[in-house]
Order: sequence, then structure tokens, then C-alpha cells
Amino acid sequence: MDASPRAVSVRFGPAGRLQAFLLSEPADPPLAAREDVIVATEHGPDSAKIEAVPQAVLDRRPGPQAQPVVIRRAGPEDAVDRLKREQRAIEARRYAMERIRAQKLPMKLSRVEQTPDGARLVFYFTSDVRVDFRELVRELAARFRTRIEMRQIGVRDEARMLGGYGSCGRPLCCTTWLTSFEPISIRMAKQQDLALNPSKLSGLCGRLKCCLRYELPNAKGVVNGGCGDEGDCGNPTGCGTGAGCGSGCSCGRR
Repeated sequence: MDASPRAVSVRFGPAGRLQAFLLSEPADPPLAAREDVIVATEHGPDSAKIEAVPQAVLDRRPGPQAQPVVIRRAGPEDAVDRLKREQRAIEARRYAMERIRAQKLPMKLSRVEQTPDGARLVFYFTSDVRVDFRELVRELAARFRTRIEMRQIGVRDEARMLGGYGSCGRPLCCTTWLTSFEPISIRMAKQQDLALNPSKLSGLCGRLKCCLRYELPNAKGVVNGGCGDEGDCGNPTGCGTGAGCGSGCSCGRR
């Protein structure tokens, strides 16, 4: 094996995005796709599954100081620990839903996770208004005897977290490869001569589809140019990320 650190791509959960990790040391035998591994995260070691990665992604990887690492292969005890955390999250979600209905809070609980170190339960929710969940937090902390964290997310983040399939029949872009949400306008649909039918232009999140941006041709006639009639942006995923934007780009990031 090459002496330099090798990168692999892993996915957290069935709907998680691909993330690049370095191997802490050469694996013997070499790690293969669909294999479970333990990786270092900010909340402690966590389990993930290895996915296949194009060589171009490996060639662009940053230096070892900027990358988290794969610690080791996952064993039976790691699978048991993961199942325990998932079961605790299911129990916490069930109880939280009961208390939200009882308190008539204007919020929709999307997902519950227990951190790998077991120190916190994180509750993700959506709401159109400001929610006073102090009493809910007190009840949850008393029930589960751990730190409770409430995180309000947007509908696009909720779709990324829950996953699903778009009208194209493929997994949602936000759960597979998109790393950030860029602004999308109805003007992008008009420039592609699409029928302005909200049911066809909206994704599972209820907002305009992300693909309206990266399917937009630019002024040079290049499909996936991403700048419409604005000119010089060479970013294949569209304006707004700062990569490849020229002087004629409308995103304002050069």
C-alpha cells in the first residue's frame, strides 16, 4: 500500500451525505465498499459505512491535518451500541411527540439523535413561529436523565435529514451530494422554458427544486453552466459557491 494516507468515503446512516475520511493506518485486509467502520467525530467515535469513491475525489482531498480519520473496522459490539442508541432515540421521539401534543406546541418534530458519546439527545424540529419549549426540555431531561438540545431547522434541512426520492426517481440531491443550499428563483425555471406549475417545480420540501439551478444553461450555451444569461461563471453547480465565478457572474462572489 502507498505510504501516504489514503482517503475513503463514508456515509452516516442510509440518507447521509458522503464524507471523505483518511485512514489512521493501513488496513489489512484493505477496507471494501459497504463495510462498517468506526470514525472519529466531534462527539466521539461513531459508526459509518464505506462507499465507493471516484479517484478524482481522492486526488482532490486536503492534507491529513484537515481530515477526520477512520479509526478501525466495526465489530459486533459496535453494532450493539449503535442499535441501543437508535432504540433510545426512538423512545425519546415517541415521548417527545406525546408531550408536544399535550402542551400544544406549534412545532413539528423531525428527528431525534443520541450523540455517539451518549451525553446528549438532540431533537430536530421545524416551526413557522418562535417556540417556547422550556417546559418540554425540563420534562425530557427529567425522563431521560441526560442533556437535551433542541435544534430548529428549515424545511430543506428536514428533507436532507429524512431523505427520499425526487420526481426523477433518484435519491434527493441534498442527501447524496449537495453540500450547501443555494438561492433558487422562479426566474431559473423561466429561463429553461419550463411550465410554471408549482407541483412540478417543487421538491419534497415544498420549495423550488435544487436542480433548477444546476440545470440552468449559461450565456455561452453551456448546459450546467449555472449563470443563466449573466455570463462568465464556470461553476457547474451554479452561482453562489464562489468557485469559478467570473466578472459577469450575478452571485457577486469573485
